[in-house]
Amino acid sequence: MNHGAGIQPADLGFFVAVATAGSLSAAARDLGITTAAVSKRLALMESRLGLPLLVRTTRRSGVTPEGEVLLERSRAILGEIDDLRQLLGRAKDRPSGLLRVNATLGFGRMHVAPVISDYSKRYPEVEVQLQLSADPPALVDDAFDVCVRFGAPPDARCVARSLAPNRRLLCASPRYLREHGVPQTPSDLARHNCIGIRQGSDAYGVWRLTPARRARARAGGAAPRAETVRVRGNLTTNDGEIAVSWALDGHGIVMRAEWDIQRYLASGRLVPVLPNYATPEADIYAVYHPRHQMVSRVRSFVDFLGERFRELGRRG
Repeated sequence: MNHGAGIQPADLGFFVAVATAGSLSAAARDLGITTAAVSKRLALMESRLGLPLLVRTTRRSGVTPEGEVLLERSRAILGEIDDLRQLLGRAKDRPSGLLRVNATLGFGRMHVAPVISDYSKRYPEVEVQLQLSADPPALVDDAFDVCVRFGAPPDARCVARSLAPNRRLLCASPRYLREHGVPQTPSDLARHNCIGIRQGSDAYGVWRLTPARRARARAGGAAPRAETVRVRGNLTTNDGEIAVSWALDGHGIVMRAEWDIQRYLASGRLVPVLPNYATPEADIYAVYHPRHQMVSRVRSFVDFLGERFRELGRRG
C-alpha cells in the first residue's frame, strides 16, 4: 500500500485543527461539525494512511509520533500555501491570514498588545495570535511569524528590523536612596540591595557598565572599558514588572529597559542611578524569517509597529 497517496490536501487543515484542539469534542466545536463526524473522518484518514495519528481517551486526544510528523509538515505546507496566496494577485495588497506574534511579558502587555489592537482595526482580515513569554523563543523555530525582542538577535538566518532605540537604566526610588545612599561608582553597587531579574540568556547577577561619553572625553577619547559588577539582593523574579514594583516600594536598585520605566522617571517615583554609565544595548527589534519578507501581513505589521514605536519615542 502506498501510504503517501492516502493524504488529501483537505486533510491537512482538518488534522491541524484536530491535533491542536486537545479533544475530539473541542475540535468538533472549532470545525462546526459533530464529534461523530470528526471521529469518522479521522478514522478514514488513519485507514488510508495505515498509521495511527491520534491516541484517544474519553476526555483527551494525544498525537502519536507519526501524527507529530504529519502535524509539523501540515503546518509548514499550509503556511507556505497561505504565503503563496498572499504573494499572488491582489491578495498581497490586502493583508489576511494568521499572524503569530511573540513578545516579552511586560513589554508585550504594555506596548505590543495596544499596537495589535489598532492594527486589527485597520486590517480585520488578519487573525493575530499574541503569545507572551519570559524568554525569547528560539528564532529558528517556526512557531512565530514575528518576534518583538530587545537587542539584535545573534542568529544571522533571521531578518532583524530595528523598531526603536532603547536603553537599560539603573534606577531606584528616592526613599531607597535617602535611606541607603547614592552609588557613585559601579563598585558601590556591591554594597546595595539590587533587585534581580532572571530573563533570557543574560548572566544573572552580573551588570556590565561602561563610562558614558563625558567620562570617555575626560580619559582622552580612549575606548571605554566595561566594568563587570556582581550584584546581589534579597528579591529576584523572572517578571520585569514585578521587579519594577519592588523598586517603587523602596526595596532596592533595578536595571530595566527605559520603555518600561519612563513614566516612573517622568513622575519622579524612580530616579536614575549612575547616569554617567551606559548599560548593554537593548534596542527594540522585530525578528522574522527571510521568507516572510514579502508576506503582506508580516510586512504591514512590522511597518505598523515601527510607526507606532517612533510616535511613542517622540512623545517620550
